[in-house]
Amino acid sequence: MGRPLDESDLIGRARRGDTHAYEELVHAHQGIAFRTAYVIAGNAADAEDAAQDGFVKAWRALGRFREGAPFRPWLLQIVANEARNRRRSTGRRAHLALRAATEQPSGDAAPSPEASLLSAELRTALLAAVNDLPEDQRTVIALRFFVGLSEHEVAEALSLPEGTVKSRSARALERLRASYD
Repeated sequence: MGRPLDESDLIGRARRGDTHAYEELVHAHQGIAFRTAYVIAGNAADAEDAAQDGFVKAWRALGRFREGAPFRPWLLQIVANEARNRRRSTGRRAHLALRAATEQPSGDAAPSPEASLLSAELRTALLAAVNDLPEDQRTVIALRFFVGLSEHEVAEALSLPEGTVKSRSARALERLRASYD
């Protein structure tokens, strides 16, 4: 019992009703679940609710989870669906505020005031350019580059073919490049 359990062990225990095992899975994935929901929902309150509801739905659906499949994409698909449902039900189509998904942890040496200003200006310009993208492209770019999901995980989370994720990414990156020319 001294060694940490791997994810498949935790899933197996959780499927048998071990709430502590599921708590460990939640703890391991809560950050990425929140960031995914935030990118789609557009605000922290809806993202928190979507992530929490996603974890509850995943707990209830563990019996249908395909053994041996990766847990993270399966969970993120549930969370993404919850976030989309929240966004649709409120009728909001506001621009995404990607700051929470792009915040870097502190701990590095403090940058110079000039570097901070330049970095802030570049970040603001990039966020504005990303927010100007069509929603389908913006969501793919945000999940891929700001949240850090692989193309496969983005496809799983959004219930899209990988080819669609690749083409939306390519079109979005082309538009972003053009906005900097």
